[in-house]
Amino acid sequence: MTDPWATFGADLHIDPTGASGLRAGLMDALREAARTGRLAPGTRLPSSRTLAADLGIARNTVADAYAELVAEGWLTARQGSGTRVAQRAEPRRTAAPAPRSRPPRSSPAHSLMPGTPDLATFPRAEWLKAARRALSSAPNDAFGYGDPRGRVELRTVLAEYLARARGVYADPERIVLCAGFLHGLTLMGKVLRRRRVREVAVESYGLDIHTRLLTEAGLRIPCLPLDHLGTRTAGLHGMRGAGAVLLTPAHQFPTGVPLHPDRRAAAVDWARGTGGVILEDDYDGEFRYDRQPVGALQGLDPEHVVYLGTASKSLAPGLRMGWMVVPEAMVGEVTEAKGVSDWASSALDQLTLAEFMASGAYDRHVRSMRLRYRNRRDQLVAALAERAPSIRISGIAAGLHAVLELPEGGEAETVRAAAWQGLAVQGLAYFRHPDAELRREALVIGYGTPSDSAWAGTLDALCRVLP
Repeated sequence: MTDPWATFGADLHIDPTGASGLRAGLMDALREAARTGRLAPGTRLPSSRTLAADLGIARNTVADAYAELVAEGWLTARQGSGTRVAQRAEPRRTAAPAPRSRPPRSSPAHSLMPGTPDLATFPRAEWLKAARRALSSAPNDAFGYGDPRGRVELRTVLAEYLARARGVYADPERIVLCAGFLHGLTLMGKVLRRRRVREVAVESYGLDIHTRLLTEAGLRIPCLPLDHLGTRTAGLHGMRGAGAVLLTPAHQFPTGVPLHPDRRAAAVDWARGTGGVILEDDYDGEFRYDRQPVGALQGLDPEHVVYLGTASKSLAPGLRMGWMVVPEAMVGEVTEAKGVSDWASSALDQLTLAEFMASGAYDRHVRSMRLRYRNRRDQLVAALAERAPSIRISGIAAGLHAVLELPEGGEAETVRAAAWQGLAVQGLAYFRHPDAELRREALVIGYGTPSDSAWAGTLDALCRVLP
């Protein structure tokens, strides 16, 4: 008759060694595991046959050890329930002294921090449908280490979408998937250093984490001035050491200014004339409200522009899904920098996004969110016109944030007042490059961040703290 527990395959990390023999060594090991709590009370042990096979010892040795430990009260054995660790008083543990630290700061009641979409609107049902379809049709090789560029299914769908929606020249062979913009920028930092680039020009206002990543890659980061027409890209010609430039041309972050066509052309002319590289951060190009979207800069010269996009604003940053469209001459270098396998994001998540986009669900979601964010923007503008008419608002034609201009000395005071009211906001000074010439007093308001249920209260809290 077959042992009913012979197929119980739970792994048990036991070393039955000792000077007193295998049976005594096994008993000592099981006692110690139970005494220290490594085997919790109630844990079902493997059958004597299974454990004997795992340890390479005789079954009778295990059976005798089990029987003696049952007699001692360490184990219990019941018909139909197998052999389990007995319920015993847990060993006393000396409480470690609590680390000295400042008391945790309470989370703000409201948040208008820029850079995050409304996470409550993630299309869970449609994503789940896409995930099921993707999993059921996934080829066997999807469960392997994979092409370092990412799954070809997603690269193919992205090539079609980016060409259609953003004017990007995107062949699937030139697309490299990454785990968001920061990962892509890290890869480009490696590539540029290997190309002996020493400086990457940046905009005078931007995210410090971007400049920090470039600095950590060993690159200097001189800044270009910025005005109402966007970044003054003509200044690139005077930067003799710059081999690349990082731009947000569709919607400058955080000021919200689109790059003027003449300045787009100046950047491309510089890249062509010097062999430089333009790193284009198209972080929210899909969200344009008052006129046709500004196309990607990459379309002007695909051989000198690295286009970087993500699903962080359109879907959710937690997906860790981004993409790079690189010049043909750089595909091998970027792929090598990424590694021999695709370690960046799950192949199943890539296949799910491919299915989500191919089915039309992505387009429907973007259109829905575009309407939602435009309504938020319009409500923000209307509320300020009524309750804070002296505040000028800019950067509102696109994206998920707006800039509220403040009088001199008003930024720091307003940020402090907001903190007292439980409202998280970001001052424009936070994004300023240390060498920037232009100094402005303003708040950067992320109106896409609150959920629908929190929006009215958050908007009211903002109006209360404005001068």
